[in-house]
Amino acid sequence: MIEQQTVNNRYRLDHPLGEGGMARVYLGIDTLLRRRVAIKVLREQYAADEEFVRRFYQEAESAAKLSHPNIVNTYDVGREGDLYYIVMELVDGPSLAEILAADGKLPEPVAIDYTVQICTGLAYAHRQGLLHRDIKPANVLVTKDDVVKLSDFGIARAVTQHTMALTTPGLVMGSIYYISPEQAQGHELREASDLYSVGVVLYQMLTGELPYTGDSPVTVALKQIGDPVPTIDTQKYGVSPALAAIVNRLLQKSPEHRFSSASEVASALRESRERPSVAAYRIEDDAPARVSPLELPPRRSKMPDRRWREEERRRHAGANAAILVIALIAAVVVGYWLLGRPLPDFGGSTTTVGNYVGETDVQAEQQLSNAGLGTRIFHSNSDTVPLAHVIRQNPAPGTMIAKSSVVELFISNGLPTLGLRDVRGFSEPDAERILREDKFVVRVFERYDNAAKGSVVDQHPAPGSRVREGSSITLIVSEGPQPAQIPNFVGMPIDRAQALAAHLGITLDASQQVAIPGEPENTIASQNPDPGTNVARGGVVHVAVNMFANAPAEPVAGGTVVPNVVGASYTNAIQALEQAGFTVSIQFSIQQDANGSIIGEQPQGGAQAPSGSRIAVTLSVPGEVPDTDGLGVDQARALLQAAGYSVESLRYTSTEGAGGRVVGTDPIAGTSLAPGSSVVLVVNAQ
Repeated sequence: MIEQQTVNNRYRLDHPLGEGGMARVYLGIDTLLRRRVAIKVLREQYAADEEFVRRFYQEAESAAKLSHPNIVNTYDVGREGDLYYIVMELVDGPSLAEILAADGKLPEPVAIDYTVQICTGLAYAHRQGLLHRDIKPANVLVTKDDVVKLSDFGIARAVTQHTMALTTPGLVMGSIYYISPEQAQGHELREASDLYSVGVVLYQMLTGELPYTGDSPVTVALKQIGDPVPTIDTQKYGVSPALAAIVNRLLQKSPEHRFSSASEVASALRESRERPSVAAYRIEDDAPARVSPLELPPRRSKMPDRRWREEERRRHAGANAAILVIALIAAVVVGYWLLGRPLPDFGGSTTTVGNYVGETDVQAEQQLSNAGLGTRIFHSNSDTVPLAHVIRQNPAPGTMIAKSSVVELFISNGLPTLGLRDVRGFSEPDAERILREDKFVVRVFERYDNAAKGSVVDQHPAPGSRVREGSSITLIVSEGPQPAQIPNFVGMPIDRAQALAAHLGITLDASQQVAIPGEPENTIASQNPDPGTNVARGGVVHVAVNMFANAPAEPVAGGTVVPNVVGASYTNAIQALEQAGFTVSIQFSIQQDANGSIIGEQPQGGAQAPSGSRIAVTLSVPGEVPDTDGLGVDQARALLQAAGYSVESLRYTSTEGAGGRVVGTDPIAGTSLAPGSSVVLVVNAQ
């Protein structure tokens, strides 16, 4: 078991999220960037195969180059010893397979939306020269905001009863229900092979069934290769004719008969949403013909009856009349052309269609109205045509049509929309780089916040929003905690001064003690910086404490020897002094090192002091909340005490982490916090 193991001093593996034949996937924590990730770990039997590992690295590194809102990001690939792993984006949502298992099938608008997003991500991958080769519902993840993300790009899949292992060089294992005919036959793969798998997934979303099933993988593969192309019964399943025709074209046996690109599929799907009753593609079956010996062509009788001869005569007479009409029209056309005259208007008043491409929708509609033509509007995304301008038209410019006819205008919705990535918690430069790669414009505003200085604490619009390319994204960046104004601590009892300092978010360094006759014991005698000075939260104010003004100058006879605890840990020091009969007061000093140990003691070790008197010790602390994730409650409490903090309360959750283990703190680990403050422990109740 590798739970709670940290690989390469960065990625901590918590608990398994799922597993397949070749790998396990764990919920993980990137301790450097402090974010949750998914970590895929290769099984031992595959890790021992050098050729498999080489391809694993090569293909995973190729996938890591893909950065798109509809593709699960691959952050890192590495190994530690015999453990090979891939670090990926953690998607907060189910797979499409889980959705279909729960719902059976999806409403047509949802199926179109999901498939458009699949094709958008696939088109980007194809432009980068990378085929997926294993499109199936289990590899399609859907966030809670309905953003679809493709996973497992280019990585060979595990061998199961529903998977075919193709070991020919250059081929990849694929799930048999979803692979294309050419993939099942071991032929060369191309972009259209992925599109066939998209067609199977879309068929399943619309009908709740698979187009081909069988008792064994071989049976299914043979059906993929030779059975007729399945068609969707539009009446039975309530699917529009336009969408049924698109599915049929995707499932054609020959790659040349499918769509040419994933972008073309996405465009066709958007158009089917606008014109559901218009099947823009013919329902075809390009499966190899299966000739049955019983299916012989019918033979004509040697003595046809008279009725047959009459029918033949009528057909010939009709054909001759049609030929005569065509010849007459041709003669009229040639004659008028030779005389240089315009053709007669056979159908009434006609007009020539103008060129409206590039015009605004208002301008184009006005011109069509002036020409006596009607307008039908369709909308489509465009990377090049501005918003509300005509992308294309039907009929084409120059076509002569009857007045009152309808011209179709395809109007640009502007640039396509993208799912806005969550960059909260990232440093400002990293967040800007990510958003600019997605073609957004970035604006930055700063504000005081307890988060680390320079980190993104908020963004507008919210993460997951659908935003057009080129839109302006606002990042709110932390300037660090707001500075505090130092009060006058002089004359104040040390306990009250420490409480006030903690409330202001600053630290008192009370390691210096003085003896001032006539002044009350345990009060502040001086401070540096002076009152009224501004200091950053977490900053240190050095004070001198009148601790022993009324103590006798010489050791009291028969007093107890003070144990020397300088250099000891917090726990051991307190235990030693209390066992010797002393009470202990603690001051804190923020140091770069020696954290959690005693660096000062008054009276010094070896001196004699009355039993029951107070010994002042100075504890070195880091000045920020330590990381307690994965520890038991008692361990976490001890670690916090050694850092100068107390545990205010326990808060229970059931979302992550091992049962009974600490999964976080409030404030979170790494937050600058004045020593003496209290912290809430977040514990997994499972």
